[in-house]
Amino acid sequence: MKRARIIHEGVARNAVERDGQLLLDNGRLVPFNAVTWLPPLPDTRLPRTILALGLNYADHAKELAFKAPEEPLVFLKSPSALTGHRQKTMRPAGVEFMHYECELTVIIGKQAKRVKRDDAYDFVAGYTVANDYAVRDYLENWYRPNLRVKNRDGATPIGPWFVDAGNIANPMALALSTTVNGKLTQSGSTKDMIFDVPFLIEYFTSFMTLHPGDLILTGTPDGVVDCRPGDVVVTEIESVGALMNTIE
Repeated sequence: MKRARIIHEGVARNAVERDGQLLLDNGRLVPFNAVTWLPPLPDTRLPRTILALGLNYADHAKELAFKAPEEPLVFLKSPSALTGHRQKTMRPAGVEFMHYECELTVIIGKQAKRVKRDDAYDFVAGYTVANDYAVRDYLENWYRPNLRVKNRDGATPIGPWFVDAGNIANPMALALSTTVNGKLTQSGSTKDMIFDVPFLIEYFTSFMTLHPGDLILTGTPDGVVDCRPGDVVVTEIESVGALMNTIE
């Protein structure tokens, strides 16, 4: 099932995809363009913790002239960085290089502590798509990103859908792609992650507790390009969805 969180006629609602439209929790069926899209998280599951991976694809690490990490390179994000499908993200004035990052995002479904790899998927509620924009100008060290690189308000669109885990047969074999103004600029597959989803869940929960609604952004493959005001960026993951965002 594909679920969404939207605002319709001034009221925040849950919705599901139904025959190319949105079936709202009040029974109304409306087109996609009749709503404001929010991050697809139920209002009772706002994330306490957002974990994001850097350099989790060997080709992206090579693209940036870094060797692949030997253990996960992780940074934290604030919930205020999240925004929804079809929303706008600001490019700061004077910036020389701001790029998208198409990322499979794991949504934790139940409290997780000291989870073993073989049990990891039992703790996943579902998946969504994230576009984890980065302002390269602000980057001081790839291994310790400046807060302004990844934690600006509204700089991380996610959505449009919360796809139940049971609807994704193998999250480690999904095609990823990004287009800018309709031109394909990034193509890859989750099979090329250095640290896969079960490893990450086991790794994180070995020293911290994850809670329902917490997010893990799993990194991006190579192919990032600079995005300018007016650019329409679509980050898409097979079976999960196509997330659209506009730079202003």
